[in-house]
Amino acid sequence: MASNRRAFLTATAVTALTAAPATAAPGPRPRPQPPNTARAALDELLAGNRRHATGRPRHPHDTPGRRQLLATAQHPFAVIVGCIDSRVPPELVFDQGLGDLLCIRTAGQVLDEAVLGSIQYGVQELRVPLVLVLGHERCGAVAATLEHLRTGTPVPGHLELLVAEIAPAARRTRGLPGDWAEHTLRAHTAWVRDAIRADPAFTPAHIAAARSDLDTGLVSLLP
Repeated sequence: MASNRRAFLTATAVTALTAAPATAAPGPRPRPQPPNTARAALDELLAGNRRHATGRPRHPHDTPGRRQLLATAQHPFAVIVGCIDSRVPPELVFDQGLGDLLCIRTAGQVLDEAVLGSIQYGVQELRVPLVLVLGHERCGAVAATLEHLRTGTPVPGHLELLVAEIAPAARRTRGLPGDWAEHTLRAHTAWVRDAIRADPAFTPAHIAAARSDLDTGLVSLLP
């Protein structure tokens, strides 16, 4: 009788396993909705920056599943026009990941036609709601410009373009009390913002400017 009971239980278990539906392999998670307004995009950037500055980054959106979701389309929520300085990579400064930011970087966040065309691609083609011009303290391009204005030393090669673009802000702020480099950085970053704002190609987006503090890691908006 015990033998018959064991056989019955075994047969029942096999039948149940055979009849059970196979569990589907987990697929990629649904695409998270990025911020779709300039205000929401700016709030997300500043929240991410606070995480970065306080040493609590999440490093979001850097998984294989995220790569799968982005393989056929991208939906960045902000264009960052920043400096090439190795200490201010936007994805780290704002604690964002793959597909979140469209980053355009030149020394001293200097504008040229390639930069403007890249911003236009983000605003018009990808419908990005926010363009943020990001300057930072102790900028090498600003320092080179001030050195040229102080000494008159010729600027070599292609660096001449950078100095020529930053020099107007440096001249405007030369007589102000305090740190000339800081005044120049702020004035130049605001000028880049205003130049982008004045271009009708970027009317659909909100254009803002900010300064990154290398000591604290915090980003603050410029007036």
